[in-house]
Amino acid sequence: MLLLALTLQATRAQSSAPKREFRGAWIQCVNGQFEGLTPEAMRQKLTAHLDALARIHVNTIFFQVRPEADALYHSTMEPWSRFLTGTQGVAPQPEWDPLQWMITEAHKRNMELHAWINPYRAKTARTHQLAATHPYNQHPERFFHYGDQIIFRPELAVNRQHIVNVVQDILTHYDVDGIHMDDYFYPYPISGVDIPDSDAFKADPRGFSNIADWRRDNVNLLIRDLHNAIRKQKPWVRFGVSPFGIYHNKQRGPEVPGSDTNGLENYIALYADVLKWVNEGWVDYNLPQLYWNIGFKVADYDVLARFWAQYSSNRPLYFGQDITRSMKAADPTDPTQSQLPAKLRLQRQLGAQGSCIWYSAVIADNFGGVTDYLAKSYYRYPALLPKMPFIDNRAPKKVKGLKIKQIEGNPMLIWLPREGKGEMDKAVKYVVYRFADGEKPNLDDPSKIYLITDQTCIKLPYKDGSQRYTYCVTALDRLQNESKAKSKKVKL
Repeated sequence: MLLLALTLQATRAQSSAPKREFRGAWIQCVNGQFEGLTPEAMRQKLTAHLDALARIHVNTIFFQVRPEADALYHSTMEPWSRFLTGTQGVAPQPEWDPLQWMITEAHKRNMELHAWINPYRAKTARTHQLAATHPYNQHPERFFHYGDQIIFRPELAVNRQHIVNVVQDILTHYDVDGIHMDDYFYPYPISGVDIPDSDAFKADPRGFSNIADWRRDNVNLLIRDLHNAIRKQKPWVRFGVSPFGIYHNKQRGPEVPGSDTNGLENYIALYADVLKWVNEGWVDYNLPQLYWNIGFKVADYDVLARFWAQYSSNRPLYFGQDITRSMKAADPTDPTQSQLPAKLRLQRQLGAQGSCIWYSAVIADNFGGVTDYLAKSYYRYPALLPKMPFIDNRAPKKVKGLKIKQIEGNPMLIWLPREGKGEMDKAVKYVVYRFADGEKPNLDDPSKIYLITDQTCIKLPYKDGSQRYTYCVTALDRLQNESKAKSKKVKL
């Protein structure tokens, strides 16, 4: 892997740091990293990941909780996951709830926690036994086999409703900030193996003349139904997807937008019409997995980043980043550098509103010094999440009663929230800014963010009482709309 010229790159990144930027990380279970661990060992591992991610101001965690119609949480509908205990249907001992624990721990670190689910996958290739309570064993007629996998039949309304019910169950019992899905819709194609749904298409084509459009519509209906159900139940909960990085290859034809690429396609192979979801407003963000490097002929990161920036502007756009691959490859314009700085720089130049790290372990392990680098450069300062005015754009009321109070000899900054009319108007976090004496407060400068907290009282760093500062406090609602500021001058 390549070393990074930290000083120059860090200076450039800091000077262009946005105040609002999505910074996510995926924490997956299907790689087996938790399978068979004791609850305490799993909590220790997750804590190490969260602490490392907090160091680089990651503000959103995607935690995989439903890999194959099973659960890493107390589900009322599906069995405990084998990726947790090693045997599907067997609860962890001593029993605990990983999703609830992750919500608590993420929120402690001012991170959002989004429940990551896989909609159609009911059995992966390495799963050999399904619990008696698994949906397949209850209703095998609602599934098809494809290779070593078992897949929910996307054309069945009863399956769409089951997946919606699973999400509603999560929303009912957990204070998650989002529902997330990755790139698994119709299964990735196996050479020479057809999806066994031609009879279902012939029996009920719903007006479609070809099976490909019918399959895409099956997925469209699920995405629409999920969006509507989430918005109705908890309108502040964000729903988004991280599709495979290629939407459609231009060479295939002009019927839909395409990129100058030559790889597997969402539109053709996975029947995922991602741009329709964006343009219809059925997703709240789009996060394509741009895991390839700049200059890779089959799927060039630069080409794909520009494609998505051009065609996916109706909703916030984030890029999935393969950190390991980026760190190992040389920047074509500067072979002494890895490609990571160039990729993050391009993301910001194109107006994409953030990135997601694949995957959390590379940050916990500080692979190639990447955590040190990001902490000094692109992610040195905290960032609020991008706005989503299409859900809500009304800021909460500003705080009241901002004052300094001595408690046990320590200067404390204290304030009170103002009551909102409902959950969408309620203040749930606060941003504390600090400015030096004579410095004009600029709330758009992320370097002046002293703290983001859910508390209404913080201890100030007193020295000798000779330094003057101005502290400003704003309130954030669940969508991180920000109130006007209240200010207080203090000597520390």
